[in-house]
Amino acid sequence: MASFGFGSMIEKLKKSPKTIVFTEGTDPRILEAASRLLASNFLHPLLLGNPEEIEAAAEKEGYNIRGAKIIDPNNYEKFDEMVDLFCELRKKKGVTPDQARKTLAGANYFGTMLVKMGEADCLLGGATYSTADTVRPALQLIKTKPGASNVSSVFILVRPAATGDNEVLAFADCAINIDPTEDQLVEIAGEASECARVFGVDPKVAFLSYSTLGSGKGDSVDKMRNAAEKAKAKYPDLPISGELQFDAAVAPRVAETKCPGDPVAGHANTFIFPDINAGNIGYKIAQRLGGFDAYGPILLGLNAPINDLSRGCNALEVYSMAVITAALA
Repeated sequence: MASFGFGSMIEKLKKSPKTIVFTEGTDPRILEAASRLLASNFLHPLLLGNPEEIEAAAEKEGYNIRGAKIIDPNNYEKFDEMVDLFCELRKKKGVTPDQARKTLAGANYFGTMLVKMGEADCLLGGATYSTADTVRPALQLIKTKPGASNVSSVFILVRPAATGDNEVLAFADCAINIDPTEDQLVEIAGEASECARVFGVDPKVAFLSYSTLGSGKGDSVDKMRNAAEKAKAKYPDLPISGELQFDAAVAPRVAETKCPGDPVAGHANTFIFPDINAGNIGYKIAQRLGGFDAYGPILLGLNAPINDLSRGCNALEVYSMAVITAALA
């Protein structure tokens, strides 16, 4: 097991406080999380929306947001500068200033541009809109970091343990890539492992399948086996195995029977799924039936931390994801 807690992330942020954009400034869950962050003073919330509406919503819910920075996209002093930069970033698409102004009226695009312009360090959105509406502006404006050709995601699954050390696992990709190629899976494994380390996980990577080291046949089996071999070559210092069935990946007794001597089988903690169906179903089973808390999706491969909330999130999840997002900045 790996230890998990927000203590180390918060200590890191106290030394170097960040500013995080919340795109849905009037949402009660956002306001509750923002009020908690303001009381702690290690992460500065920047709320988007009409200031009077945001303040009224906070007063109605009883949340103290004094000290929060509020920016109204309809009344922003650097809007012309933002439009010019947006047109420059999207010039290959022939975007005109009028088109830019219409697009930037959306809080998701406006907030992403604040990060691009250096007005904020990171962004958290999606409490009321889809993952695609968070990811699209990030892809178009923030773009992938050097060495990355793909944006993917990871969920960090945490289950409290009686010993005091929590069980921490990484699941990827459960939210972005519908049917990743072998090469995309390799990149997903590398990014997910790097992210897992931030959460105290010493990654042991399993490429999952309905087959264990050749026990089954099929195109999906071949994809996971080939991806695992490519990943081993690309990341020689990373413990990697595949293809593995989930029981062989996590249960030592099963691993002894199905793949004795395998360095990862029976002890995997970072799981690479063959497609979004398997990944999304898998993390939700762990969350709803396995007693794990799920943090994510955490987007991987971008030049700056831009993360997405579930529309079913609560204020505690908003707060937690804000700390995680800023800690990755």
